[in-house]
Amino acid sequence: MSQQKAQKAYDLLIIGSGLYGATIAHFAKKAGKKVLIIDKRPHIGGNIYTEKVKGIDVHKYGAHIFHTSNKKVWDFVNQFVTFNHFVNRPKVCFKNQLFSFPINLMTLYQLWDVKTPQEAEEKLESVRIPIEKPQNLEEWVLSEVGEEIYETFIKGYTTKQWGCSPKELPTFIIRRLPIRLTFDDNYFFDPYQGIPKEGYTALAEGIMEGIEVKVGVDFFKERRFWEEQARHILYTGPIDQFFDYKFGELEYRTLRFDTKTLNQDNFQGNAVINYTEESVPYTRILEHKHFNFTDSAKTVVTWEYPDTWNKNKIPYYPVNNDANNALFKQYKEASETYPSISFGGRLAEYKYYDMHQVIAQAMSQADKIISAC
Repeated sequence: MSQQKAQKAYDLLIIGSGLYGATIAHFAKKAGKKVLIIDKRPHIGGNIYTEKVKGIDVHKYGAHIFHTSNKKVWDFVNQFVTFNHFVNRPKVCFKNQLFSFPINLMTLYQLWDVKTPQEAEEKLESVRIPIEKPQNLEEWVLSEVGEEIYETFIKGYTTKQWGCSPKELPTFIIRRLPIRLTFDDNYFFDPYQGIPKEGYTALAEGIMEGIEVKVGVDFFKERRFWEEQARHILYTGPIDQFFDYKFGELEYRTLRFDTKTLNQDNFQGNAVINYTEESVPYTRILEHKHFNFTDSAKTVVTWEYPDTWNKNKIPYYPVNNDANNALFKQYKEASETYPSISFGGRLAEYKYYDMHQVIAQAMSQADKIISAC
């Protein structure tokens, strides 16, 4: 070990206090490393941050429902908080009609008055549009489920979410459209599902317990100073920003939220209702008290709007088309020339992760990062 490395104030500096950085920090601390986390936001937890409003845990950056089939991940998060038994059963509103969702036998009954799996499959077979080699998202969905399901559930929502026609989108964005010929309306297939009873901020606090954290600190404003503070750095921010966008800017979609506290005990009767008409500007309405079964006289409701992203907005969804993926590859190759810096998480990897996936990824990389400290 060089004398210069030995004199650093910390073994590991982590930039970003989201789940990836928090999980790595947890294991680094257990390994005896001195860790510092900095985050430019005024709070910890990244996008999973929740705050109490009128006794209700409000998901400040959109709905977060923890679900996983990975028992190791489930056991990990359950060390820190107690999860409730919430099951995600969103509804869809299209032209003032409500539908069960994800698409299941009840949805098909509501659409077509079919009552059995056989009747449903026969109807689906009759409405599918034969397209031998679907070239875009629209063609793929039409070939799978036909025009009515596409118009009711997919077309408008997808157009709003991505800011363009589904004809311009690759098929991998939707991957697989589950059609359940049962009455199962659980959105996820995973056996473990729920929301922390104490809120997600409590989960973040638990994972980072005993670790020094500084919020409201922008790494890039004092980059040279922070780079001198630790023997190794874990960077979880936008990878193109780290390299000062020298190859160009990666594209994202973002969200904006209109949140109101209402003087009534129940606004919509469900945690999530999706609005799939293109003419309705928001994609969904969240009623936060239903995530945690909160009994209160008031309710907090959020209207969620997809939005065009720029560098002054929070990046949510990477636009993983061919051009952006090629651009990311350049940044990825550049990152590999920095042996004293690791890059990980949703923004540094330019990849959309669910919560359980980002924790699993951090677990798989922890030993490698810790050994570099």
